Amino acid sequence: MRGLILLAALLCGLPVFAAQRCDVEVPTHTADVGEVRLAYQSIGRDSDPALLLVMGLGGQLIHWPDEVVARLCEQGFRVIRFDNRDVGLSAWAGNAPEINLTYEALRYRLGLSVAAPYGLRDMAKDALGLLDALAVREVHVLGASMGGMIAQHMADLAPERVQSLTLIMTSSGAQGLPAPSSALLSLLAKREAPNRAIALEQQADLLAALGSPAVSDDRQLLLQQAQIAYDRAFNPEGVQRQLLAILAEPSRVELLNRLRVPTLVVHGTADPLLPVMHGVHVAAHIKNSELRLIPGLAHRFQEAFKEPLLAAVLPHLQAHRGDGQWARL
Repeated sequence: MRGLILLAALLCGLPVFAAQRCDVEVPTHTADVGEVRLAYQSIGRDSDPALLLVMGLGGQLIHWPDEVVARLCEQGFRVIRFDNRDVGLSAWAGNAPEINLTYEALRYRLGLSVAAPYGLRDMAKDALGLLDALAVREVHVLGASMGGMIAQHMADLAPERVQSLTLIMTSSGAQGLPAPSSALLSLLAKREAPNRAIALEQQADLLAALGSPAVSDDRQLLLQQAQIAYDRAFNPEGVQRQLLAILAEPSRVELLNRLRVPTLVVHGTADPLLPVMHGVHVAAHIKNSELRLIPGLAHRFQEAFKEPLLAAVLPHLQAHRGDGQWARL
């Protein structure tokens, strides 16, 4: 009986313990990785299986919703989120060239080569370098949008280190897949603004355009989200260079065909930037991958879709966690 009482006490205390262990308000640190300095946060125990979150174009580590990060940590993972080079509190030390984004975008549409100061594979090496700096040998990788493209390169560069791959709202980069509208691309490229107020309005417009038609956005909430990101860091030139890295990237179909990492592909049926066939195409070219389509999900982590996303992702992560334990708290 005393044993049962002790067990009950321990179980009742687990949520509190997990909340303390998975505090998302941890300090942001930096690590020098080659020519870049990356800002990152590590949430959870160093001894737990590592899960690296790789954000998309222009996104900062704060764009991973705190409640989602906490839930992932509470499943027994050490969650590492970071700012890619050229955004947030991270920096790229290269000589920044003059960029004519309109000209390069036109070349992309015509099927011509695009000049970029660095590529997505360089960004994948950044992420692997960060893991080296943190003494993380093996890792689960979850990438969203451009982050999913970077994650593909990580699994190709170091398949022995990537225990599982989760690719959300991303693409193979193959020719012939449905393209976003010109209006949406214009919003995506519109990063320069004469003042803070206009920059916030532009970002709110972009967030609204990337949202699901099934969800009614609160404009003030979008402006608040834009304000938090702007006040943390605002580097429109860096975002343009990231966009060039995407445009300069050839098809990754051959790369995907090589992958043998356990992979989950998650895509929304209402994605306006990378329509659903992008996700279907990725899954079709990764052997033994699993595809989960989420009705109504667009190209943002909106509140209405957080639970469906977690329901898709968590079983995959737990199935491949590698330490033989389930949510070890």
